[in-house]
Amino acid sequence: MRPTTKSVRKPQNAKKTLKRILSYLDAYKGRLPVVAISIIISSTAGVAGTYLLKPLLNNYIVPFIGQQSPDYSGFIRLILVLVLIYASGALCSVLYSRMMVDISKGALAKIRKDLFSHMQKLPIRFFDTHTHGELMSCYSNDIDALREMLSQAIPQFFSCLLSFTGVFVMMIVLSPYLTILAVLMLCLMLLVVKKIGAKSAGFFRAQQKSIGALNGYVEEMVEGQKVVQVFGHEDKVKKDFVALNEELCTSATNAHTFANILMPIMGNLSYLHYALTAVLGAILALQGLSDVGTIASFLQYTRSFAQPLTQMSQLFNSILSAMAGAERIFAVIDEPIEADNGDVVLEKKDGEWVWCVPGKETTYVPVRGDVRFHDVTFGYVPEKMVLHHVSLYAKPGQKIAFVGSTGAGKTTITNLINRFYDIEEGTITYDGIPIQRICKEDLRRSMSMVLQDTHLFTGTVADNIRYGRLDATDEEVIAAAKIANAHTFIMHLEKGYDTELSADGGNLSQGQRQLLSIARAAVADPPVLILDEATSSIDTRTEKLIEKGMDKLMEGRTVFVIAHRLSTVRNADAIMVLENGNIIERGDHDDLIKSRGKYYQLYTGMFELE
Repeated sequence: MRPTTKSVRKPQNAKKTLKRILSYLDAYKGRLPVVAISIIISSTAGVAGTYLLKPLLNNYIVPFIGQQSPDYSGFIRLILVLVLIYASGALCSVLYSRMMVDISKGALAKIRKDLFSHMQKLPIRFFDTHTHGELMSCYSNDIDALREMLSQAIPQFFSCLLSFTGVFVMMIVLSPYLTILAVLMLCLMLLVVKKIGAKSAGFFRAQQKSIGALNGYVEEMVEGQKVVQVFGHEDKVKKDFVALNEELCTSATNAHTFANILMPIMGNLSYLHYALTAVLGAILALQGLSDVGTIASFLQYTRSFAQPLTQMSQLFNSILSAMAGAERIFAVIDEPIEADNGDVVLEKKDGEWVWCVPGKETTYVPVRGDVRFHDVTFGYVPEKMVLHHVSLYAKPGQKIAFVGSTGAGKTTITNLINRFYDIEEGTITYDGIPIQRICKEDLRRSMSMVLQDTHLFTGTVADNIRYGRLDATDEEVIAAAKIANAHTFIMHLEKGYDTELSADGGNLSQGQRQLLSIARAAVADPPVLILDEATSSIDTRTEKLIEKGMDKLMEGRTVFVIAHRLSTVRNADAIMVLENGNIIERGDHDDLIKSRGKYYQLYTGMFELE
């Protein structure tokens, strides 16, 4: 019996979680009884087969001794019965294992589907408060633990339970005296396991902690290798690594020392139990209290008496850990979905996009891109407001720029426009319609965003541009690329628009990825465009190249621009300077320069740096 190498994660509500897991097995109700019967037959086959050693020895082998012409017919029949029993047990074991693999795969496929489908409906707030690693763990570690539990741990647990119960009952039937010896030896084994396992488990926990520290250090140093070499800290890094490595070596040595001595001790105690059973059995036989067949069967049972208990302990820990993982999965599935009470939808009427506003009579409002904030106060958490009584307007076709220091609230305003977050105070209107009334899907379909952190998907260049509008033709994709001035570099790629991109466009430069993101916004052809540091990763020369294309893209659209590079907002119709969630200045470039306020300070500081 090997001690657990790490503490077992326990579920908070095991009964509720198990009931919910079993609900995913409803589609397999017809197979589960077959699995249960197969487990019973498989478990009892070994117990029954071992018991048949008694009549085999007492009724045939022992009486055959000294006989000249023994009758083997009964002996052969009993052997055939043994073969049939063991063959049935093996067949049923294969059957229930195979069926549970199919059942678990089907159930987990549905769990993954429910999990992923539900995640698509969750608000951005959820993803802002949960790390990617935490969510990916649901799909990897927790799903894997569930797979092992459903396909292996639960069937094997019940199989071991039946085997142990059957063996214990048969041992009592064969010889109560020898059973008392078996129970005493089992208690001794459990005591040894408890003493040695406790020491070993402590060192294993230290080992896991050391492994985590060492892996984290190596990962950090690999990522920062350039910095290490720039400052010449190779010797210090090696010294720190050696210290962490020695700590891991010490804890691992202690952990495996105790773990490795446990099995030999348990093995020797098992041999001692076997020998004592044989000696006591012989004494009982000499006293006429037992016979050869009984002793032979009992000796076989002693070899399999403690093993099911050991396996059940390990399987039980595995089941608890898997159920804890299942609770995390179900916690995500139970997260409240993004609320959307909007009844205004986007429709195309006579070739033009309109808002369909229901009422006594349906009203059709042309989509123009008129966005207005009226006394909006907002905070991501109630105790800290990010925006304070913000009022602004963007008329159709205007270019509105937001500038200010980090944390001033620039990105928050754009997050509110597309309802990534809903406001509690104030109103935001879009073409005169409160955005709470507009269905979120339709609202976001009327906008395009180019974010500072560009994300590209695995697929071709054309596929990534077409992500802005899935029904865009090849000609429209190329036209969008030309607007963003991405066409030239795309045509220099190995397969042009059919070039496959690696994960997140790793085979492109940051500037090229940003150009594709701009092309993706262009192909969507929305009335409202949001540029959140859209040219931050593009050098000055490339920025000049796409300036005309961007002007063409923004023509006739309402555009919101967030930029630290103030040269990109000079031609904005209105520039709003934010500080601590308040708009402290507004006007065009020339007006703000003349006022010599905060914008003037920012702009002249930037100019001096250039």
